[in-house]
Amino acid sequence: MMELLAPAGSMEAVTAAVQNGADAVYFGYGDFNARRGARNFTREEAAAAVSYCHLRGCKVNLTLNTLLTDRELPAAAEVAAHASDIGVDAVIVQDLGAVRMLRQSVPDLPIHGSTQMTVHSLDGVKLCADLGMTRVVLGRELSRDQIALICREAPIEIEIFGHGALCMCWSGQCYFSSVIGGRSGNRGMCAQPCRLNYGWNGRADEYPLSLKDLSLAGHLRELQEMGVACLKLEGRMKRPEYVAIVTGIYAGALREGREPTPQEVEILTQAFSRQGFTDGYYTDRRGRSMFGTRLEEKEPRELYAQARATYEGQAENRKEPVRMYALIQPDQPAQAAAEDREGRVVRAVGPVPEEARNVPLTREKVEGQLMRTGGTPFLCEKATAKVGDNLSLPLSALNDLRRRVLDGLSEARRQPPQRRREAYQPGVRYENQKEPPVFTVWLRTAAQLNANLLKLRPALLYLPADEGAAHPDAVRRCQQAGVTVAASLPRICTDAELPQLEQDLAVLRELGVEQALAGTWGMVRRAQMLGFQVRGDYGLGVYNSQTMKELKRLGLIGATVSFEMKFPQIRDISKTLPTEFIAYGRLPLMITENCIIYNHCGRHTCNNVNLLTDRKGERFPVVKAWGCRNEILNSKKLFLADKQKDWQRLGLWGARLMFTTENALECAQVLERYMNQGKYQPNDFTRGLYYRDVE
Repeated sequence: MMELLAPAGSMEAVTAAVQNGADAVYFGYGDFNARRGARNFTREEAAAAVSYCHLRGCKVNLTLNTLLTDRELPAAAEVAAHASDIGVDAVIVQDLGAVRMLRQSVPDLPIHGSTQMTVHSLDGVKLCADLGMTRVVLGRELSRDQIALICREAPIEIEIFGHGALCMCWSGQCYFSSVIGGRSGNRGMCAQPCRLNYGWNGRADEYPLSLKDLSLAGHLRELQEMGVACLKLEGRMKRPEYVAIVTGIYAGALREGREPTPQEVEILTQAFSRQGFTDGYYTDRRGRSMFGTRLEEKEPRELYAQARATYEGQAENRKEPVRMYALIQPDQPAQAAAEDREGRVVRAVGPVPEEARNVPLTREKVEGQLMRTGGTPFLCEKATAKVGDNLSLPLSALNDLRRRVLDGLSEARRQPPQRRREAYQPGVRYENQKEPPVFTVWLRTAAQLNANLLKLRPALLYLPADEGAAHPDAVRRCQQAGVTVAASLPRICTDAELPQLEQDLAVLRELGVEQALAGTWGMVRRAQMLGFQVRGDYGLGVYNSQTMKELKRLGLIGATVSFEMKFPQIRDISKTLPTEFIAYGRLPLMITENCIIYNHCGRHTCNNVNLLTDRKGERFPVVKAWGCRNEILNSKKLFLADKQKDWQRLGLWGARLMFTTENALECAQVLERYMNQGKYQPNDFTRGLYYRDVE
C-alpha cells in the first residue's frame, strides 16, 4: 500500500498523526529545515518522537531541506549524526553539499530528495539515484501522465504531495520572499508574498498568485496503480487538530482501498481551505479555477474537539499486530513470548505451575489472558498456548508474563539501528583566483544582440536554446566576432517537452555550440548525455564549498553561486570550478506553471509588456518562459557597475550580466559601463542581497 506521510510541527502533531493512521511523519529540528517558522523540536523531543513513532510502527523523516553555508555544514552534520543515532528513518535534503556531507558522515542514513530540488523529470530522478538517494519528491506541478511515466522508469521511490498548500512558483526556484523581504524560502523563512494582493494596470485588486490548496482526494487508487511509493500531506505550520483530521481521512481511504467520500471532503474543507481545493496540475487543467484565498471563518470548534479526542490523553487508537505464545508444562517454569510482524521475538519466564486443586488451567483461559492487550499499542491477532494437564497458575502470573513480553517488545521496537558515524571533514580548500572576473552575457532573445555588444567581446554569451535554434544567424555572428556561445537551457522542462528541446540542441550542435547552462538537475544530466559541456546556473542552489566539489565530481565545467548570498560568503567558498555571479539584471523572482497573463485577460499576450503591481505600487515585469510558463522579474534592476572593488576580489571567474527587458542598445550600454567605458545607470536599481542579511 502507498505510504502516507504526515506533517508534524510539534510533539502534539506527531501524536495526532500517529494516532490517526500515518505510516510516517516528517519534522525538523535545528535551523536547517524549510519550516523554520514552525515550532520544531529540541534534540530530546526529537528522540522522544522517534521512540513514540517506532513503537507504533510509524517511520520518521527529518527535514534538513535548506541551503546551507560552509559555516553551517558542521552543525548540520551534528544534527544528522544525532538523527541517525536516535533512529530517524531518512533525511529530506535540498542542498547538494548537504548530500555530500551526509554520505561522508552518516553513510547508512537514507536520503530523500526534497521537492526543493525542483525534480520534475526522469533525468532528474535518475541523477538523484546516482547521488545515492533512495527516494525523491516530485514537483507539485506535474500531471498524472508525467508522474506515471516517471514512476514506470524510476530506479528509486517516488513521493508526491497529495494534500495541502501549493506554492505559486516551482519549489526551489522562488526568490520573491528573499529579494523583496530578506526572508528566503530556500532557507526556510518564506514570508509567502504570493498570498498578498497584486493586480494589473497599476491596481493591486486581485490575488493572481494565491493558489487553492491541493487535494488529490479522488485519485488515490490511480496513484497506487501508478506505483507512487508515498503520498505526502503538507502542513508543518498547521495545528495538531488539522493534522489529525487530514491524516485520518486519507489513512482511512487508503486502508480501505477507496477514495475520500463527499462528506470527508467537506470535513477537509472545514479544517482548512482557500475557497475549496484544486487538482488542476494533476489533471492538467490549469487556469483561474485553481486560485483562491483564505476567507475569515469561525474556527470549527466541534470538529477540532472531535479531532483532539483521537490523540489526547492516553488514547491508543493505533494498534500494532502481534502474536502471543505460552508454554505451561509440569515441573517447568511458565514461558511466554510475543512476536511482531517484523519478526522481533521477546520471551519471558515465570513461576513453575502447581498441580491444580480445583479447576485446572485450560488452553482457552491462557490464550484469553494473552489476548488482553488493552492499554498498550498492541493488538494480539493470534494467541497460541500449549498447556499441560491438571495444572494451576495464578492469573496474576499470566498477566505479568504478558506485560513483560510486551514491555520487552516495546523496548526492542524502540531500539535504533546500528549505523556508521564518521567525522565530517570539509576537505581541502582551493585558493581564490587573483584576476578580476571576465564578463559573460545572458540574453533572453536573439533580438537583444547587436554589433556594439559583440565589439565589446564578452567572454561567453548565453542564448536560450530555442532562440539560438530559431536564429542560427545570431549564433554565427557571435562566432565570427570571436564570442563563444553557450545554450541556456529551460529552467523547467518536463519529459513531454524534452523532444522539442533536443531538436533545438541538435541544431546548436550542428552550429558548433559545445557548452550549455543548466539550472535544474534534469537539465544537467540531459545536456551531458547529449555531449555538452555543462555549466551550473543559479537554480542549482550553490551555497557552499561542498556543492562546488560535488558539481566538479559530476563533471560540470562551471558553476553560478546563489544570488541570495552576501559577498563575504561568496569570497569564502572554495571554488573548485570557474565560478560566476549575477552582477546585473532583473533578478528572477518566480517561475510559474500557471500563465497569470492568460488567467487575467484570457489571451497569451506574453510578448507585450506585462507589469504586475503590488500593494506598494511596485511593478514587476512578467515575461514568457519556455513552455508557456511565466517568469516574474524584480521591479528594480540589480546594478553593481560602481561597486567593482567589492566584487572583483571575490575569486570569481565571471560576472554575468542578465538582460531580460532591455533592448539591444541598452544591453551594449550596460556592458560598456561595466567595462568602465560608458555612463549608463538605471533610473531605479537595487544592490540585490549581496549587502543584506538574508534569513
